[in-house]
Amino acid sequence: MERNEMLLRVLDLRKYFPVRGGLFHTVRAEVKAVDSVSFDVRRGEILGIVGESGCGKSTTARLLLRLIEPDAGEVYFEGLNILKVFSAGMKVYRRQVQMVFQDPYSSLNPRMNIEGAVAFNALVHGASRREARAKAWDVLNKVGLHAEQFGRRYPHELSGGQRQRVNIARALVLDPKLVLLDEPVSSLDKSVQAQVLNLLQTLKHDLGLTYVFISHDLHVIEYLSDRVLVMYLGQIVEIGSAEEVSAAPLHPYTQALFASAPSMNPDERIKRPPLTGDPPNPINPPSGCRFRTRCPHAMDICASDTPPLLPVGETGRRVACYLFGNGKDFSPSPPLHRSQVQVEDVANPISQQVQG
Repeated sequence: MERNEMLLRVLDLRKYFPVRGGLFHTVRAEVKAVDSVSFDVRRGEILGIVGESGCGKSTTARLLLRLIEPDAGEVYFEGLNILKVFSAGMKVYRRQVQMVFQDPYSSLNPRMNIEGAVAFNALVHGASRREARAKAWDVLNKVGLHAEQFGRRYPHELSGGQRQRVNIARALVLDPKLVLLDEPVSSLDKSVQAQVLNLLQTLKHDLGLTYVFISHDLHVIEYLSDRVLVMYLGQIVEIGSAEEVSAAPLHPYTQALFASAPSMNPDERIKRPPLTGDPPNPINPPSGCRFRTRCPHAMDICASDTPPLLPVGETGRRVACYLFGNGKDFSPSPPLHRSQVQVEDVANPISQQVQG
């Protein structure tokens, strides 16, 4: 299979959560958690999804696996719309798409030993006890936990990193094609994070896996991902290769994210935050561009029209911002400079793009 072959395609995915209240518990409003999200995942790549808490990252992952039913949209896996299959078809789909959750302890049954927890997935999908046990031992060894030593232990006897390795083993026991990883290292120490990330890289190459990797840690996303998808308040604002997005973020929100990332260089420490204010209420988001209330370059059109996700350049990069790519004649205010956050000698990508 070619690397550029499409494995997953998502079109206009939407999920609103009702807010109920009153005497009769009626629907008073809706939280727009995921709103018209479209993207694709190529076979063999790692797509990183990043954004602030509450932007819809985890909800998107659960929608892809149909742990939550979407309100609208289409999800195609190898050409099949999985939102139109049920029962046996979903069992086949979930065999090929697995998920690793954020909390490694709550994901495991405290009354089931490690061997049983890993083998359970195979048993559910029709394997015999002998086959399931053999497969569990095989994947435990692949994730760095010797089955003879750890198989009979229980979750409370393991460290956080070891528990997350067990969860990775549980996902791999069915030989999936796509693995969704929802903040899999956020609760781990930095040294353990590095071990788990290196393990994920090794497993990807050895087993030919494809990842959708969700994280709020930009350094993790830069290290692991081939492409990066940036979300804000339920919508995609930028998508492109990890190298392009990290070197020259275009969208003002993406720029603010990278400007706020901690630096190891004392001369580049931020004295004033690059982005102020809280995200708007997802029940009643701003009209037009949802970032405009926090954007230093907001224009009149940003309030009236929602910016489409348009291509910038010829590399497949797309940005949802009227500063780029639509061919209209706008005169935005001066772009955000890192000098505004009191950081010296850092080039401003938006300035370069607008001037270029």
